[in-house]
Amino acid sequence: FLFRKHHVGNSKAQVAVESIKKIRPNAKLVAHHGNIKDAEFGIEFFKGFDVVLSGLDNLEARKHVNRLCLASDVPLIESGTAGYLGQVTVHLKG
Repeated sequence: FLFRKHHVGNSKAQVAVESIKKIRPNAKLVAHHGNIKDAEFGIEFFKGFDVVLSGLDNLEARKHVNRLCLASDVPLIESGTAGYLGQVTVHLKG
């Protein structure tokens, strides 16, 4: 998992980038910290990606990201966990 007890209170976006860079130091990652429903994270923002990886735990936010990915024609890889169980789904337009 990306997050540990000592990460509580820190930006999940920043912790995720730092954790992934330990595994893949050459990965090009940028942490975007904020409310996904803010205007700055609109269709044009999503069009800047080849793929979106989502691990949101808020159903309303997950639906919002799904709509924006569909509108932007950007594939969405959605993931979630419950304890030690997890799931991953791919969402493509059409």
